[in-house]
Amino acid sequence: MVPDADFLVKPVKTSRRGFLSFLSVATGIVGSIVVAIPVVGFFLAPVFKKPPGTWQVVGAVQDFEVGKIVEVEIEDSSTVPWTGVTAKTGAWLHRKSDSEFVAFTLNCSHLGCPVRWEAGAQLFMCPCHGGVYYIDGVVAAGPPPRPLQQYPARVRNGKVQVRSSPIPISS
Repeated sequence: MVPDADFLVKPVKTSRRGFLSFLSVATGIVGSIVVAIPVVGFFLAPVFKKPPGTWQVVGAVQDFEVGKIVEVEIEDSSTVPWTGVTAKTGAWLHRKSDSEFVAFTLNCSHLGCPVRWEAGAQLFMCPCHGGVYYIDGVVAAGPPPRPLQQYPARVRNGKVQVRSSPIPISS
């Protein structure tokens, strides 16, 4: 007895035009997915970010001398978990008294170049365009349009903490 031939699939001949059409559609779908991945990542990135403004311990109170300004390491809170070492940034920490600390960003308010502390002159200096800031972060000279951004700083349980925020971008 011969089985019913309806369940057998007959091979379909594909023309060159049909094959190229299929190939074009498949390439378009793959290309769309490749483009869509970064776009979806852009919209999902805030889900994976740490909340801005996290308090980070930068050292014990006794590690800092009254009147001195030192650079401390903090983590940029605008980064995503996979940024690794690039998430590390810093702040200039000024111990004004036994219990008062002020932290400034490392970035010039002009174009974001890193400023350095010149202890002898008691000034923050920007090497890029000659920006100069007083010890309190106020503009002394040069093109910076506003003072150095300050990070909130506090003392908790004998530890100095700095509240990080995203690295400021010049406007």
